[in-house]
Amino acid sequence: MSLFDQKALLMSIHPFDLLGERMIERLMTQMDIAYYPKETVLIAPRVRAEFLTIIIKGVVNETIEGELQNIYSERDSFDANSLIYGNSESTFSVAEDLICYELPKESFLNLLQDVESFQNYFMQDFITKHQHLKERQNQNELTPFMVSRVDEIYLHEPCFVEATMPIKESVRKMTDQNANVILVRSGESIGIVTDTNLREKVLLADKSSNDPIGEIATYGLITIERSDFLFNALLLFTKHSVKRLIVTENEKIIGILEQLDLLSHFASHTHLIATSIERAHSIDELQSAGRSLNYLVRSLTTKGVRIRYISKLVSELNIKLYRKVFEMVLPSSLHDRCALIVMGSEGRGEQILRGDQDNGLILRDGEDDTLYEPYMIRFNEYLFQLGFPKCSGNVMVSNPYWRHNVAGYKKLISEWIDTFNEEALMGLSIFLDAHCVAGDETLLAECRDYLFDNFEGRSDILAHTAKAALSFETPLRLFSGFVLGSAEHESEFDIKKGGIFAIVHGIRILALEHKITQTNTTQRIKELNNRGLFDKRFASELIEAYDTLLSIRLGFTLSQKYEGGELNYVNPKLLTKPERDLLKDAFKIVNTFKKFLTYHFHLGMVV
Repeated sequence: MSLFDQKALLMSIHPFDLLGERMIERLMTQMDIAYYPKETVLIAPRVRAEFLTIIIKGVVNETIEGELQNIYSERDSFDANSLIYGNSESTFSVAEDLICYELPKESFLNLLQDVESFQNYFMQDFITKHQHLKERQNQNELTPFMVSRVDEIYLHEPCFVEATMPIKESVRKMTDQNANVILVRSGESIGIVTDTNLREKVLLADKSSNDPIGEIATYGLITIERSDFLFNALLLFTKHSVKRLIVTENEKIIGILEQLDLLSHFASHTHLIATSIERAHSIDELQSAGRSLNYLVRSLTTKGVRIRYISKLVSELNIKLYRKVFEMVLPSSLHDRCALIVMGSEGRGEQILRGDQDNGLILRDGEDDTLYEPYMIRFNEYLFQLGFPKCSGNVMVSNPYWRHNVAGYKKLISEWIDTFNEEALMGLSIFLDAHCVAGDETLLAECRDYLFDNFEGRSDILAHTAKAALSFETPLRLFSGFVLGSAEHESEFDIKKGGIFAIVHGIRILALEHKITQTNTTQRIKELNNRGLFDKRFASELIEAYDTLLSIRLGFTLSQKYEGGELNYVNPKLLTKPERDLLKDAFKIVNTFKKFLTYHFHLGMVV
């Protein structure tokens, strides 16, 4: 390799790309090229590291007590930790003949002292390193909006009046202060009066302007902290269909955030999608909103918005879409006598691109199921027209199996627990992610409480349920060029089976054990941390690993210009070097989580 090629290679590898050309040239004089044959042990608990190794060609395996932890290939470096801390729990051995650069320990440690950014990279923990790498990936596209907070945007001064003040005087005060709304104090409660209140409750109702303003106020304010992110404000606008948010600081109202001000700060069509869904009167009108959702996902992804925020936003819009179709097909007299639930990734609020429909209906006890059947068949047909594929497993409201009254679902839950075959396990897993999107949500709450109560103290059943998280091997070996896929996918791995499923299902069963009602995987992890099952560091690592796996899958899907749901097969050769690095670390966290599940549920004893 020429000196020019050597220099170009080093400058293309992170974190060496943080160094200037002169420092790279100085490093080149201190480095040697070495060759090691297959099965050579380079570093081990009793073999001290003497060099930072940068791979030119070949593969090195890292193992702990014989178990594979990581695989290093072309352009990877190892093992900084051994050089920094003077020892290693891992064994690094050559899996394929190795040609590499070797930077002496003394030169590496001097470099750490001389260059702060270089030191920060190697001294960072898993979470910080992941966040740093993700920021680097998106640094040219990351929008200022994503790091902007509420207090960085214009906030309107609040206009306060007492509930006893006459409407006419209140409006005059609002005009004098050039305010858009009136905040009404009534004891410890605070309400709001908008133009809509004045139009509908005063002008159209022929109410006297001398009546107290408190009689027309709306209570139950939607608030946001001034230190919160603007993206979360956008989520609240979308979720609650409001035009303004009350901004607080330490529970004290300090201003009002108008939707128009937010939208002028962030050019997004989100509000247009939400509005078009709410105003639609036919499926044809809803179709354009559905198409806009895919555009929104692509737009936010290319701007560097993190996947957990995209999924929250898309989830809120999808809920509006489901609810609108539900209201279109079902007579209004039946709306409050049932609960429409979505399950699977939609129920967890993690479906970004359109996947199969997973929905069901819970009826009040005493309701006639046959009355709902034609409406539910039409419901699934309409969703299909909107781009939601029909479920291959027939988990849909048109299927009587997923349409019962409360007593019927309780019976079904008991059958799942008693039978406990593969079909029962699948039904149970699907239902655990159920989320009510329309109708009476107390019906789902009653069914979920029954489910929780039936699992209380049943560690044997929980263990059998949790074991499914270990069904698929983590595909770390693929990065050494080994093939795990079939002939059709010989150069790819299944990222869902290899990592996503283990986290989703493992966390789902832990949530069942601890009676956690949240369905979103990230929220479940946070709640498990709050209850002391995980320490904060491991919870953060799990969230970061899960976010990485979902981001890689979404990015790969969008790069393939695929218009259906997410693609699960990923070709590592089509990923960037930072993406491969992120995946390796994410899979290591998946393996650690599997070990946790094995220990927690004693899975080694489960047949």
